[in-house]
Amino acid sequence: MRSSLSEVNDSASEPSENPVPVAPTVPAAPEGALLGVVPERLRAELVAFRRDLHMNPELGRQEFRTTAAVKARLEQAGLKPRVMPGGTGLLCDIGATDPERPRLALRADLDALPIPDTKRVEYRSTVPGRAHACGHDVHTTVVLGAGLVLAELEREGKLRRPVRLVFQPAEEVMPGGALDAIKAKALDGVGRILALHCDPKVEVGRIGLRQGPITSAVDRLELSLDGAGGHTARPHLTTDLVTAAAKMATELPAVLARRIDPRAGMSIVWGRIEAGHAANVIPQHAELEGTVRCLDLNAWHEAPDLVHEVIDQVAAMYRAKWELTYHRGVPPVVNEADSTELLRDAMTARYGAHTVEDTEQSLGGEDFSWYLEQVPGALARLGVRPVGDTSKRDLHQGDFDVDEGAIKVGVELFTSAALLA
Repeated sequence: MRSSLSEVNDSASEPSENPVPVAPTVPAAPEGALLGVVPERLRAELVAFRRDLHMNPELGRQEFRTTAAVKARLEQAGLKPRVMPGGTGLLCDIGATDPERPRLALRADLDALPIPDTKRVEYRSTVPGRAHACGHDVHTTVVLGAGLVLAELEREGKLRRPVRLVFQPAEEVMPGGALDAIKAKALDGVGRILALHCDPKVEVGRIGLRQGPITSAVDRLELSLDGAGGHTARPHLTTDLVTAAAKMATELPAVLARRIDPRAGMSIVWGRIEAGHAANVIPQHAELEGTVRCLDLNAWHEAPDLVHEVIDQVAAMYRAKWELTYHRGVPPVVNEADSTELLRDAMTARYGAHTVEDTEQSLGGEDFSWYLEQVPGALARLGVRPVGDTSKRDLHQGDFDVDEGAIKVGVELFTSAALLA
């Protein structure tokens, strides 16, 4: 059944009262830039939708309930979403295909994290050990809301460029569900793609933008060392794997720092090291696990060969046999210039130039980068910190939460961008 925006269910939870900047009058804004304002009743529905997702988080490629909820709401609006082959994630087109105007894609990610929700709020996670601690529930709600608004504008003949909504699974699972979406033809007929990511360092009502690299490349290492063990009284007759593992943990990052241009920001950090079970026994096996992060795309391409080379050199010093599993993760997100300016123009037209701030490149990874290997696009950082809040909450922590006023800001950012594209 088709539903217009004026027919939103009255049972939706009351929206938060958090302050959101009022859209200014911008006489010089391009035609259509100030269309697509979120009606108050839709804002309330979207807040309720986000809270429902927050209470029912699902891990990567397990987002069946989330996919079904998004699909049902899009179908209610008269759209025809199609679920991706794996059963999670979906694509939805708004407007007819136009060979002269490739589609603008708006991307969201659906999955949560395997960590407990420690907040004391009525919408805290009901699933033990799982939480939307990275804001993907907000991303999903924003793209859904933008789709509902744009579908209404398309019926009114006010949407000049066709749009595709991309709800992808498994962003938190390397190398990322973006590859699933691309395989499902998410980018077919797409000329540009946009995304946003919650940022607890940016105040609600604002966005952060950066042209060029905005995230980093991230890979994962699993290193095994093996050799002859023995008594700690006679280390010269053994491989002394504990010392070899310790040397590997310190030397690999240090040597790579001198083999890669420092401006590339190469960083290896170990998260696990394990060897031995007794104080007087040199073990026969040791394991290390960690991540490789890199700010520069070219250095990321060079990283695997260099890592293998240095490991071989350090292991040889201790006569240790080694085996490395190098899990290729994601390249950096590199914001294309025109796409970045489109987001800047859209936010400026809606809320004013003062609501756009420069943002730094982070060492976090984001699989949105895979889309940008094929089409131009950009990712914005969506402010979710309450006005006046001085706490230092971060992503991937159990107490992460957002000012829900950011939902309306995100929707109107995307609708404005779609109308300006």
